Amino acid sequence: MIPLETLGAFFAASLILALAPGPDNIFVLTQSALQGRLAGFLVTLGLCTGLLVHTSAVTLGVAAIFQASELAFSALKYIGAAYLLYLAWYAFRASASKIHGGKKEQLSRMQLYRRGIIMNVTNPKVSVFFLAFLPQFTNPGRGSLSLQLILLGFLFIIATLLVFGGVAFTAGSLGEWLSGSPRAQKIMNRIAGMVFVALAIKLATIAH
Repeated sequence: MIPLETLGAFFAASLILALAPGPDNIFVLTQSALQGRLAGFLVTLGLCTGLLVHTSAVTLGVAAIFQASELAFSALKYIGAAYLLYLAWYAFRASASKIHGGKKEQLSRMQLYRRGIIMNVTNPKVSVFFLAFLPQFTNPGRGSLSLQLILLGFLFIIATLLVFGGVAFTAGSLGEWLSGSPRAQKIMNRIAGMVFVALAIKLATIAH
């Protein structure tokens, strides 16, 4: 199976990417600040439920592509590397997001959970990101690709739970810090950009 050092690198990268300011963690933060920690945890659970759908889709598709041919493998890795470089460019250019503290619609617990699922499942960028991100940490020589991808998907979900759960727990102070510190948001975006560049290089240079 996947070596521990590879799993450690994947988990560290997942934590950094989850920390980068984006629509999902901003939504968790604002709902937590406005409706309490439980609201943030429910949104987080919904988002992670959506990640299960993306993990399943990528597992079914990637396993077939990797086993098809060297041409298909090369096409997948270069497309994935190009997309990661695009994400890096977007992250480097991103400006600080405004985190509004005004009145928002009050959602029920089920609505919060469902909103998290819908936000994640209906975002095609998540599927494309998983398609580019997960396969580079796998190796056909280590056994079943499907099992490797499922393991990586669950590790990414754990990282998301830890980060977004932490955001929900500390929503008040974190919201104040982020809204008052555009520099902090920019630094997180720059770090995410560098991670994307490193991942793109790694993906483009792996062998079949």
